Amino acid sequence: MPLPTPPTTEALDHHATLPREQWLTARRTLLVKEKELTRLNDELSALRRQLPWVRVEKVYHFDTPNGTKSLAELFDGRSQLVIYHFMFGPGWTEGCKGCSHRRSSRLPPSG
Repeated sequence: MPLPTPPTTEALDHHATLPREQWLTARRTLLVKEKELTRLNDELSALRRQLPWVRVEKVYHFDTPNGTKSLAELFDGRSQLVIYHFMFGPGWTEGCKGCSHRRSSRLPPSG
C-alpha cells in the first residue's frame, strides 16, 4: 500500500489559520466525533468477538522450523496461538502496514 502523498507547499500556504480560541472550538467539535468513532469501534469489536465459531474440519499442514505440523500441533497443548500475518508486494522491503498485523486466536473447546 503506497504511503499518502505529503501536502504541497502551495496547499500548506493556503491552509486555514485561526486564532487559538476558534481553533480550540473546532478541536473540541472534532474530539466529539473522534470519541463517537471510538465508541462505535468498541461496539463493532464487541460484536465481532460475539460471533459464533466455526469448527475447522479441514486438515491443514504448516511448514515450521521443526518440520510439518497440523493446526492442532501448532497450538502444542496451549489454548492460544499468535499468528503474524504479513503481505509483501514485488520489490517491497517490509510488509504492508495496512495488511500486516498480529492476531491472537483461541483454540475452540473440543467436543
